[in-house]
Amino acid sequence: MFTVNAYGATSATEPLVPMTVDRREVGPHDVLIEIKYTGICHSDIHHARSDWREETYPLVPGHEIAGVVSAVGSDVTRYAVGDRVGVGCMVDSCRECVNCRKGREQYCLQGNTLTYGSLGEDGRLTQGGYATHIVVTEDFVLRIPEGIGLDAAAPLLCAGITTYAPLRRWGAGPGKKVAVVGLGGLGHMAVKLAHAMGAEVTVLSQSLKKMDDGLRLGADHYHATSDPATFEQLAGTFDVIVNTVSARIDLDAYLSLLATDGIMANVGAPAEPVSLNVFTLLGGQRALAGSLIGGIRETQEMLDFCAEHRIGSEIEVIPAEKINEAYERVLASDVRYRFVIDIATLS
Repeated sequence: MFTVNAYGATSATEPLVPMTVDRREVGPHDVLIEIKYTGICHSDIHHARSDWREETYPLVPGHEIAGVVSAVGSDVTRYAVGDRVGVGCMVDSCRECVNCRKGREQYCLQGNTLTYGSLGEDGRLTQGGYATHIVVTEDFVLRIPEGIGLDAAAPLLCAGITTYAPLRRWGAGPGKKVAVVGLGGLGHMAVKLAHAMGAEVTVLSQSLKKMDDGLRLGADHYHATSDPATFEQLAGTFDVIVNTVSARIDLDAYLSLLATDGIMANVGAPAEPVSLNVFTLLGGQRALAGSLIGGIRETQEMLDFCAEHRIGSEIEVIPAEKINEAYERVLASDVRYRFVIDIATLS
């Protein structure tokens, strides 16, 4: 084991503070990554504050990790010292179940090992990317192509793949009408990706205050959901709706915007249960689905797609000492569109 500087939570109610965490020594199949940048995901806040479950502390969040390889194990074949790499939401899985064999490790039937807050193979709690270094088996390391800055690439490891996966799965492309609910950390990536795939893109946001941004990012249309006329005007319009918000919404109202055979994919994760009228689905053979990040192969595909189309996240880089302030700003929707921690400020 060796010790690295980190920033983490000591309880669900206290601010995050500087600390140290232990990393395992580099094994034969491991990659040691010097972390350069780590994005702040809304789910980091949920975990740090035990919103979804009771967490074990201390807890170092962070699963949008971009850095450089600083050492590799003796049997590593895919990476070398100096390579630009990333780590997303998972650092291991069983590798043997039907989902893992299909490259869908996010749905591992044995339960994958999350980048933080999970028990690792050594029986210790995994700690995430608000730290200077991390050790990960090479099978769960992603290559970050040239052409994307490491700072702008970091949020792609969660926000990017979270929105890319449902857009690909449900056929966003030329001739398809895609709506994105919410223009935040996830939503702005959904707009960029759907536009690059060739779809006609509409943003559905509470107000029009971000309309200029939405159009700049690639949206063709922008509507305020606070205006009841929006739901009348757009009824039966969309082939795919990607709901990125982490709060309860009127599902029936949004489902009514789907065309026949349309699908609404939820990638936001509200802490409270939601409900709907099943007749809203029956009336147009509509579907309501969920989507959880992506597998390792699909995540690499997403990174390559972003490099090809010169897509990165819209970011605000902050020092580690401003993490708690950033958390409050995320909760207040005061970020355009992803905070990224400069990990050099932890050294």
